[in-house]
Amino acid sequence: MTSFSDHLHSLAEPIWRAQHEHPFVRGIGDGTLDVETFKLWLRQDYLFLIDYARVLSHASTRAPDLDTTRRFGDLAHETLNVEMDLHRSYAAEFGITSEELESETKLPTTQAYTDFLVRTATAGEYHELIAALLPCIWGYCEIGQRLAENRRLHDDARPDFIGARYAKWIEMYSSSEFADLADWCRTLTDRIAADASDASRTQMEHAFITCSRYEWLFWQMAWTNESWPV
Repeated sequence: MTSFSDHLHSLAEPIWRAQHEHPFVRGIGDGTLDVETFKLWLRQDYLFLIDYARVLSHASTRAPDLDTTRRFGDLAHETLNVEMDLHRSYAAEFGITSEELESETKLPTTQAYTDFLVRTATAGEYHELIAALLPCIWGYCEIGQRLAENRRLHDDARPDFIGARYAKWIEMYSSSEFADLADWCRTLTDRIAADASDASRTQMEHAFITCSRYEWLFWQMAWTNESWPV
């Protein structure tokens, strides 16, 4: 029997396929992505993480059981105190200072995506929030794993393969720890959907597809060097 999370993935398959085929993602995999383009993504992702931690905190307070409350609380803490420290350290390797990260302004896509997540966390239903969180975690896991496998194949075939520039990024999102997190989020989504009404599951579908679209737009934002037009 198909799980609800697999059902969501099937609904969003064209969007997820477009992510895998996006030149930004492909450029991470083969090392050809322009460094300035990646730096723009790093700066915007830092701002995204701040609001993502807020959304995780809301998920913690709204969770109906202690184990889920604790897990989301731990994730919010890790995002604020571990992942963001790693992000600052990684950004420094590309010449981006902590001051630059802190003074960065959200671009239109970052603003729209984080606004949607925060609004869902504060004004939406709990089941919508869980579905909205899933595309980021699961999507990055899937991208990381595919890029890691592709990199291994190229490394074996071509010793001169130039994919090492973003190796740390690929290793982070292809790690077993990140896969475990994605599996936990999928299991939580399935558990919530099992007790949800048809109307609630439809809301979950909408949240999942919307955030999947924003994930693609986030790559596109960096690739096109997005800016505020006025």
